[in-house]
Amino acid sequence: MRAAVTPRMTALIAGALLLQLGFVLSYVGAFHHPQPHRVPIAVVAPERTAQQVVQKINAIPGHPLKATAADERAARAQLREGDTSGALIVNPQSRNDRLLVAGAGGASTATAVESVITQAEQSQKRTVSVVDAVPAQPGDARGLSSFYLVVGWTVGGYLFAALLGVSKGARPASVRRAAARLLAAVPYAVVSGLGGAAIVGPVLGALNDHFLALSALGALVVFGAAAVTIAFQVLFGVLGIGVTVLLFVVLGNPSAGGAYGSDLLPPFWRAIGSALPNGAATHAVRHLVYFSGHGITGNMAVLVAYALGGVLTTVAAATLMHRRLSPELDPAGARA
Repeated sequence: MRAAVTPRMTALIAGALLLQLGFVLSYVGAFHHPQPHRVPIAVVAPERTAQQVVQKINAIPGHPLKATAADERAARAQLREGDTSGALIVNPQSRNDRLLVAGAGGASTATAVESVITQAEQSQKRTVSVVDAVPAQPGDARGLSSFYLVVGWTVGGYLFAALLGVSKGARPASVRRAAARLLAAVPYAVVSGLGGAAIVGPVLGALNDHFLALSALGALVVFGAAAVTIAFQVLFGVLGIGVTVLLFVVLGNPSAGGAYGSDLLPPFWRAIGSALPNGAATHAVRHLVYFSGHGITGNMAVLVAYALGGVLTTVAAATLMHRRLSPELDPAGARA
């Protein structure tokens, strides 16, 4: 047993167990009890009525919604641009109001808004008619295609880097080889972006009419995932793959706003979602396809930061490691 189970093997097994338990904790923790939290909606009504309705909605226990007053034109524009998840149009001359939702932004969020508003209307002895003003495309069931597309891109990126590490060694032997791995990830990322966009568009008809934009976004996602994985491998060796799984799978996927919108997740997952590539990319895909690209500047900044950070960390760590292991090298990297 002592010969077979070395300290290094024990550490790897312990790491795998922690990742497994972390996976269960993260996914069940994120999804076991979804509750809306300050989901933005607009209230359309005469000025005095609007303020009363806004106050009543914002006073609902638990603060599931965050209501603001707006005129109908502005409310519809906010809905089309993804700046709000619903628009309640109050009719003072009737006991029936209208609720406009954006199913394309996530069916779970739209359903949560509908449920909260329906209960609030019933408490006032009113009724509400629900209209999906920004529906998902026919092939995009419950608006989940964007999330699964990003999952595929992310998995492809870190698998590419992990396979390079397994076949060539987790830590590149030189700065040049580290750079070569990063360069090899570029054509792979481009092909992956094109392939993913083709599958969800022309092949399956899930996300149509945005082929080039989705391809470019996909290439960035895949390259970023690969660059971060390569960086972790340079820093931690084979354990870097486990760190990558922790970042992208254990933390990234449940917080990305896929199965449940980010506004329905517990505080921890809600807080980290937009700062991780999975959440940033999922939001960017949805807004490219359904909301004319509004509100994705921050998402793109996050994705670029991970890609650039992966490249810089890989080069810097490989350079320092190579100099430490090769003292005969001069500062320029040439042999004396």
